[in-house]
Amino acid sequence: MTAKLDPYAAAPALMKSWMGTAIAVAASLESSLIELVKIRASQINGCANCINMHTVEARAKGETEQRIYLLSAWRDAPCYTDRERAALGWTEALTRLSEGADHEAAYAALTPWFSEEERVNLTLMINIINGWNRLAVGFGLWTEPARARAAA
Repeated sequence: MTAKLDPYAAAPALMKSWMGTAIAVAASLESSLIELVKIRASQINGCANCINMHTVEARAKGETEQRIYLLSAWRDAPCYTDRERAALGWTEALTRLSEGADHEAAYAALTPWFSEEERVNLTLMINIINGWNRLAVGFGLWTEPARARAAA
């Protein structure tokens, strides 16, 4: 992947604000759930940068190899909680919105497991990671996880 431009250099104030929002939203739910959501959306969007970064982060936060490897088949893997399944279904519905995904059923699955505030927080996180995916793919970005951690 060849970088087309550095968005941090091109629009530093907005990128700083974007990063701050991303960090705040990520802190609003449990980190294990957040990393699963980030990885799954990045898989759907084909963002190698974000898949690389968030699998490293997930491992650093204690996520197992099994759960990372099975994430693309989460519906059939018994290692995810009902709360995680609801979040992953919502992630897929919103990430695939233009494909006509059944977001009504996915939303209904959230209500037993997420408060209204948590549903907003999760939805914001899904939007944030989809935004990062588009920045990374669109501008050809590649960031090593250690560098990203230091920048945050």
